[in-house]
Amino acid sequence: MPVQPRTPQGVLELLPAQQIAFQRMLDTIRRNFELFGFLPVETPAFELTQILLTKSGGETEKQVYFVQSTGSIKEGHAPEMALRFDLTVPLARYVAQHEHELNFPFRRYQIQRVYRGERAQKGRYREFYQCDIDVIGKDTLPLSYDAECPAVIYGIFTELAFGPFTIFINNRKLLRGLLESLGLPDTKHADVLHEVDRLGKMERAEVEQRVAALCDADAAKKLLDLLTVHRGDSRGALAALHAFEPANANFKEGLGELEQVYERTLALGVPASALQINLAIARGLDYYTGTVYETFLTEHPGLGSICSGGRYADLAGHYTKSKLPGVGISIGVTRLFSQLIELGIVKAAQTSTAQVLVLNVEPPLALEYAQLAASLRGRGIATEVYGGDDKLGKQMKYADRSGVPVAILVGTREKQAGMVKLKLLRENREVDVPAAELVERVTELLR
Repeated sequence: MPVQPRTPQGVLELLPAQQIAFQRMLDTIRRNFELFGFLPVETPAFELTQILLTKSGGETEKQVYFVQSTGSIKEGHAPEMALRFDLTVPLARYVAQHEHELNFPFRRYQIQRVYRGERAQKGRYREFYQCDIDVIGKDTLPLSYDAECPAVIYGIFTELAFGPFTIFINNRKLLRGLLESLGLPDTKHADVLHEVDRLGKMERAEVEQRVAALCDADAAKKLLDLLTVHRGDSRGALAALHAFEPANANFKEGLGELEQVYERTLALGVPASALQINLAIARGLDYYTGTVYETFLTEHPGLGSICSGGRYADLAGHYTKSKLPGVGISIGVTRLFSQLIELGIVKAAQTSTAQVLVLNVEPPLALEYAQLAASLRGRGIATEVYGGDDKLGKQMKYADRSGVPVAILVGTREKQAGMVKLKLLRENREVDVPAAELVERVTELLR
């Protein structure tokens, strides 16, 4: 019996029309990354296990796919390599390894697949694309780079036109200073911020109850009151923060950074309607030490954050003695695309990459058809030639199903008259044009 063809769980395999839409999305992201001067980097799908797991905890290790050859399995060796589970650890290794060959601040973008042994469930993938940018400094990194990240996000999602969106920004130093001022010990900070990050995903009362379990009810209420004050009013939130007492060094430094990033981002052309200070944005990872970002589609908050990131104090401390601070963002584009397709926000309308299909009306004219196609491709018009000698009706059916907008029909009669027949398939009409004007007329019709 033949083996049943099926994909493994946790992968997204698309039909051509959806793949075209996905590719256009990646192209838009790539174009906007390069618009800000970010440089492309690719790292191998697998890294040495020793490198990949240096910074990861036990939970991450449970999700890693190890790479092992048949020979090493027979010999009983431990896996030497593993598939990357994100793009940050490979970036840290890359920068540490090539430190003396790179120009700092190093501005990199990376659009590649990553692999995680996720439990099979809706919206969770074991293989998925991440689209990351990071700016890495040497010893120091000016705060101006923190303002660039929201500007890049704004450019991408404006062009993608998925609907209104909001980029939320905050600062982890400010949050740490606030927790210190409320008397919470350092050992409780990570757990409290993890709960605070649930605001907007849970009701305030439930979050406050969870925070109170970690400190006390009075401190929890004071904390939640300040974090939710003037929500949706960035300048009001800044004013309330400036009036806060007692303000310690961490709080003041974080507030100064947050205000500076907000004002610089506005100066980069991001409108205030798309940028908000949200004091409840904490980003669960202790990895972040300063500015943090999360982006949400206004009309679809249930999708969660569609782009997130922040500033970190040192990228590659496990691999080099140099201090390499950085700031960056990441788009989990596979998950986002699948959700947008499901909601009907992204439609797989384009079914062909060709703009023109040259039909094989009379097989003896095959060389003529090849030359027509070459002249169109020479002007940048994607052109397909029907290769078989099927009846014209079958060829037209193929043209209709392919979704190509223009079909070219040339027989002996058209050739002798120096004409070419263009069939505009979407309009179901025909146009006769002089052969000498073919490229110009097709260009005009496609426009």
